[in-house]
Amino acid sequence: MNLVEETLKNAPKTPAQKYAAKDFQSDQDVRWCPGCGDYSILAQVQRVMPELNIPRHNMVFISGIGCSSRFPYYMDTYGFHGIHGRAPAIASGLKIARPDLTVWMATGDGDGLSIGGNHLIHICRRNLNVKILLFNNQIYGLTKGQYSPTSEFGKVTKSTPFGSVDHPFNPLLVALGAEASFVARTLDRDPKHLQVVIRRAAEHKGTAFTEIYQNCNVFNDGAFFTYTEKETKDDNVVFLEHGKPMIFGKEKEKGIKLEGFTPTVVSLKDGKYSASDLIVHNEKDTMLSFILARMSSIPDLPRPVGVIYAVDRPLYEVEVQRQIQQSIQKQGEGNLEKLLNHGETWTIQ
Repeated sequence: MNLVEETLKNAPKTPAQKYAAKDFQSDQDVRWCPGCGDYSILAQVQRVMPELNIPRHNMVFISGIGCSSRFPYYMDTYGFHGIHGRAPAIASGLKIARPDLTVWMATGDGDGLSIGGNHLIHICRRNLNVKILLFNNQIYGLTKGQYSPTSEFGKVTKSTPFGSVDHPFNPLLVALGAEASFVARTLDRDPKHLQVVIRRAAEHKGTAFTEIYQNCNVFNDGAFFTYTEKETKDDNVVFLEHGKPMIFGKEKEKGIKLEGFTPTVVSLKDGKYSASDLIVHNEKDTMLSFILARMSSIPDLPRPVGVIYAVDRPLYEVEVQRQIQQSIQKQGEGNLEKLLNHGETWTIQ
């Protein structure tokens, strides 16, 4: 038995308690702009948390800076509001020190992919059992409307009056490139789907990265309406289900077929193609995950939403605790004073 297992086994037992969504609502006034997509994300997280049967005092929500980073204030759990971009570092430290805790992280496209980009890729590659919710509204909302790392090419903002010339990040590709073991996308304006993906992320053992298309109705209103609104959603979004062909459209009349490694849209109406010709989603297929993530950057292709990729990998915190245990077995308990004074030291008179 490793130290992580011992910690979990010896953790104080809490009598079973039935929670409701309101039990995760703090006494703080929620201060996002009226109509902000963050309200939906908060509500769905609060609805899913009771299903996990985890005591609130064993849950921690960590954030950096930005509108999304107000999240810990509104969850009646433990929380930590960090500094800009450093939420992954704080979450990593906490998970290593207290592997028994359930750790969630709320971040935004600016906080997580700009100043926090370096920290984000390392928490993904290390595969700590942390759940990351990245709110993507393609703008800096808290600081009043500057372009962000995910803003589209040509985006006119207060900081890019002639249009952004940056090539935008694709958050899914960033997470996949860093080898996160769970990568998903969902939508703020689809509460049921959002809940499904949050549940899947909670169940996953490892770094679970979820991009959430989130509307900033003040500084970037309608950025994702093509993919969220009833009139256009069906023809522009393909909902991924493991083991099922990729079919979409108002009448389920379109599908995604691979031509080599290139995804293309085909019609299922004229009989030339059928479901058997389409890509069958496989959450464990690494190459397919990159193809699906890349679809977001190709015009005329629908946006994939759902679980893109989910595989098992060793947990970082387990491996760290295993090393500690092995060291104790070989050398006994550590001595901090001895460690600080070993090797070449000097005394300044």
